[in-house]
Amino acid sequence: MIRHLFVFLHRWNGLLLGAFLAIIGLTGSLLAFNTELERVFAPRLFAEPRPGVAVLDLATLADRAEALLPKARVRGVVYVEPDHVQVYFEPKADPSTDRPFVLGFDELFLDPWTGAELGKRMRGDLREGLINLMPFLYKVHWTLAMGEFGHWFFGILALFWTIDCFFGFYLTLPRSQGEFWKRWKYAWGVKWNASNYRLNFDLHRAGGLWLWATLFIFAWSSVMMNLRPAYEKVMGAVFDYRLSGEDTNPLTHSNDTPDLDWQAAEVAGRHLMAEQAEKYGFVVKQRLGLFYSPESGTYEYEVRSNRDVFERSPKGGSTSVILDGNSGAFVSLVRPTGEHTGNTVESWLYALHMARVFGWPYQIFVCFLGLAVTTLPITGIYIWWRKRQARQLAARTLRHAAV
Repeated sequence: MIRHLFVFLHRWNGLLLGAFLAIIGLTGSLLAFNTELERVFAPRLFAEPRPGVAVLDLATLADRAEALLPKARVRGVVYVEPDHVQVYFEPKADPSTDRPFVLGFDELFLDPWTGAELGKRMRGDLREGLINLMPFLYKVHWTLAMGEFGHWFFGILALFWTIDCFFGFYLTLPRSQGEFWKRWKYAWGVKWNASNYRLNFDLHRAGGLWLWATLFIFAWSSVMMNLRPAYEKVMGAVFDYRLSGEDTNPLTHSNDTPDLDWQAAEVAGRHLMAEQAEKYGFVVKQRLGLFYSPESGTYEYEVRSNRDVFERSPKGGSTSVILDGNSGAFVSLVRPTGEHTGNTVESWLYALHMARVFGWPYQIFVCFLGLAVTTLPITGIYIWWRKRQARQLAARTLRHAAV
């Protein structure tokens, strides 16, 4: 009875998710090499390396960004790549209309050595040409390019995908318990000289088994990115997990005009980070970003340390210290690993999903995994279609026999 229920749920989950998993898989295969392809399609956004010349500090880059953006408020700067600095900003209010200025772009990139503008773009807008190809693919991969609705919609689909991983795994198990391992080993193999139906069935079952752990990681990390409330509830129930903002000092408050400027904030951030590194025994390797949050009145100084999982750009897995925007006092420390088990797991989920660990061999694996994610629903739909044909043929035979 349970098996029949799981077959029903797996079948209809697969039919529901099939088209979306194909989109996710194909775009994900390309996004495994996102930075490399960005260099091909948007080369002007990357600076010419200057061996032997020191890059500018974060505060100076933030000051240069403010000079370039008189109609915007700079929220932060980050070394996305060694030759690629991104500026985070938001439009200021136009005094004549009291509405935000229309800037015509939402991304700005600077040369790390000079602070000069490399380029700007409206992220994902293909009308600007190939410079936006990879951001557009990222939008499709993340939200179907449907904004907030697509974000939550994909999150719900990812939750169904995660649950379906367990349905599919259960259905590979042998029906009887006798000689369990001997019977189960057939589920891991493929009969290449079999009929089309049997070949599709074996590819679907064996492919899902061999890739099961990785498919589950990508499904659950998709929930993490798109459906945070459900993800945080589960992680909090299973692990020691710190919610985002849980360690924020209750004395912090909104502040649009901090007493510390960018220069003073970076000096204070470096000092506090050195103190925390000595206290908790980690090593600071590289400065990454400096941000200001008017909502909490705090600066965030971000570095790469030996506690980080990410080998390249941070995107969710770096070490940060939060400090008060007026006094420079310590507020909290964010360590991606080694503090809370659930947050360590989360850092690994980010890094594995975004192919930011284990170098190019893992990027190639993720690229092929994307193709597998596309293939599995296709083989599953083929199996359903053939079984449906068989059921219809059996029903027609019974009707003719009755006549």
